[in-house]
Amino acid sequence: MKIIFMGTPEFAAPSLDALLNSKHNVAAIVTQPDKPAGREKRLTPPPVKVRALKAGLTVLQPERIKDEGFLNALSELNPDIIVVAAYGKILPAKILHLPKYGCINVHASLLPKYRGAAPINWAIINGENEAGITIMQMDEGLDTGDILLQEGIPIAKDDTTGTLSVRLSQLGAKLLIKALEAIDVGRIKAIPQDNSKASFAPILKKGTGRIDWTREAEDIYNMVRGMDPWPGAFTYYKGEMWRVWKTAVGNNRNGTPGTVINVDGGKIDIACGKGVISITEMQPANKRRMAVSDFLRGNKIETGIILGA
Repeated sequence: MKIIFMGTPEFAAPSLDALLNSKHNVAAIVTQPDKPAGREKRLTPPPVKVRALKAGLTVLQPERIKDEGFLNALSELNPDIIVVAAYGKILPAKILHLPKYGCINVHASLLPKYRGAAPINWAIINGENEAGITIMQMDEGLDTGDILLQEGIPIAKDDTTGTLSVRLSQLGAKLLIKALEAIDVGRIKAIPQDNSKASFAPILKKGTGRIDWTREAEDIYNMVRGMDPWPGAFTYYKGEMWRVWKTAVGNNRNGTPGTVINVDGGKIDIACGKGVISITEMQPANKRRMAVSDFLRGNKIETGIILGA
């Protein structure tokens, strides 16, 4: 089949690689425009563009998905199907209905659970035991299309969004090829979603990572993992921001939520609404990410201080 691939972040790269190693013809890729990154704000191409250029593919980076010039370019390519994997923009009806087989999406959840932009993050934040991939026939709703293929994998207790994304991206690539083979021979079965079981995974913002110490320790533990690598969980110690990267759930002790109740070698114990969180890896303002044991060698942390103020 003649395919246009639409994707942007590293999550989408294994799916593109799988297509390039398959019998299918990737006519072009569509990805987000290059964006400033790093301290120097250097214009940086998205991972999918880097992969595509190495493969000698045509790359389209429209500023506006509804731009007539872009839509005409897609139409001229005359694809049999459009494959979408974490592209980052909602497709208009003109694109959805352009190819013979429509558009299919590699979505990182077991739909109808976690429709939306950040399904992996929210699955971890909410303490789920299972994540997965759904290959979905796209329609004009938000991840509401029929399910073509679906497979789950367990979420490990120490998984972060970063580590789980890697495993899901590989699973997504495998299921994508399987789905395309079934579509190609007319043996795919589309199953409508049960909308009564739908849940949502809204996009994360920088402020989403602020830790609410009145919550239970287990909830904070999951939230820290779900915010890694972006936007990162954070709190404040005497007005200085700390990024919190790794924690452990400690023994129950009384204390006002957010209070530093113990500092012991490799950890900083914080009272929560229920239970205790031990910070084991952190990033002080304007410094590198480090183990708490390294931070404490040159810094004294006072007990009794309430974080977040």
